[in-house]
Amino acid sequence: MAQLTMKGKGDLRNLLFGAGSFRLWALLPLLVVLIVFTLLPILQLLQMSVSELEFVEGELVSEFIGLGQLDNLAKDPIAGIALKNTLVFVVAVVLIETVTGFCLAVAISRTKTLSILYRSVVIIPLLIPPVAIGTMWSLMYDYNYGLFTTILIELGVQYPPLWTADPDLALISVIIVDVWHWTSFMFLIMLAGIESIPPPLLEAARVDGATELRTIRYVILPMMAPTILVAMLLRTILAFKVFDQIFVLTSGGPGTATQVISMHIYKVFSEQFRLGYAAFLSLMVAAFMFIFVAFYLWASRVVRRRFG
Repeated sequence: MAQLTMKGKGDLRNLLFGAGSFRLWALLPLLVVLIVFTLLPILQLLQMSVSELEFVEGELVSEFIGLGQLDNLAKDPIAGIALKNTLVFVVAVVLIETVTGFCLAVAISRTKTLSILYRSVVIIPLLIPPVAIGTMWSLMYDYNYGLFTTILIELGVQYPPLWTADPDLALISVIIVDVWHWTSFMFLIMLAGIESIPPPLLEAARVDGATELRTIRYVILPMMAPTILVAMLLRTILAFKVFDQIFVLTSGGPGTATQVISMHIYKVFSEQFRLGYAAFLSLMVAAFMFIFVAFYLWASRVVRRRFG
């Protein structure tokens, strides 16, 4: 027994201080950061989501309610609308930006003259802070002196649309702003994927007489499929968390036309001070995002089996 104990101590000593211990010690700072800044906040969020929290005489008082937050969700008339708006927003912007970014990447990758200039111009929106973009577009959408209103009046339109003030147009207006902002992100990923395709494959397609469209369909798209899925996954995660642009443009209005789930969580937390319910809504959003991530991972495996 003593020999087994000494052997176990020796193995542990070799693991911690032996020749191969550098990997373990090199990972230690990362593990500490993950525990402190990721695991502990998640555990705190889980605890808050099953509790009713309120401030009493300057102190935070917690009362465990278990699944009682489901009752709060059922009584919340805004949560369903916000979630629906979020899903519409995410699906629309991801699809439009993917197609637009891919088309721009293909076009610019085929351009020989002024290619650097075109690339620089396309990525400019990505460099602008979202709050600045929201402010800029809110001025352009302004009904009285906005750029779009001025153009439409010059074209003879007597009653220009209200853009962000019209419940039927507000979400579309927000989607347009997001597409203008984030298409650059998709473009950069698509362009990197296209330029990583071996040139002999493209040259062989041209030698065989393939047109540009057939080359894109049968060579570029199959080779780009994993890259496209990764880009869509990243953009989906970012789109789910949209807040600042919508906050500046519409603040969720008019009414609930552009109310997204992140803004609803902000209002529940900061204006209503329902900390536990806000934590529960955050976990619900994380669950929806996990479903999207699982779908993309499944689609990625299917694509790799078919084209890999």
